[in-house]
Amino acid sequence: MSAFVIDAFEYSRHKERREGEIAVADLGRLADESADRSGSLHWVLVGGVDNLGHPQLTMSVTGSIKIMCQRCLTPFVFDIDAESVLVLAKDEESADAIDALLDDDEIDVIVGTKSLNIVELIEDEALLALPLSPKHPVCPDQSALDGLKSSKKESPFAMLKNLK
Repeated sequence: MSAFVIDAFEYSRHKERREGEIAVADLGRLADESADRSGSLHWVLVGGVDNLGHPQLTMSVTGSIKIMCQRCLTPFVFDIDAESVLVLAKDEESADAIDALLDDDEIDVIVGTKSLNIVELIEDEALLALPLSPKHPVCPDQSALDGLKSSKKESPFAMLKNLK
């Protein structure tokens, strides 16, 4: 997919709202994390200002992708439902000052640009929603895991016991 680029400050000032669908296959970094390249994400980007008058973007991303379970090494569907508030600053120094002023872990302060790539923003939001170590709530095939748990390992010191 070609880049979808906006002027972040104008978008916020005009309180624009856009939404769409994007295929997981079109998001390279996210596709690399998935078990297959199928699926799509629905996104919504809303511009506005916070209660202190700072321009902000509210990004929400929903959808499903297949990722590998780290426990049983089989793919499973993971539902992404992420939303973030991004307050825009003109430069790094302003971003640090706004971040200290807001003192809110739920709000991220970023340096806004006149050429903000929405596709990268969508992909970043989806990647941040993925678990560090993805696992099924309950793995579908427990027999291999149960077999490992039930087989009693012989102690490496058992051989020394026989030498006495």
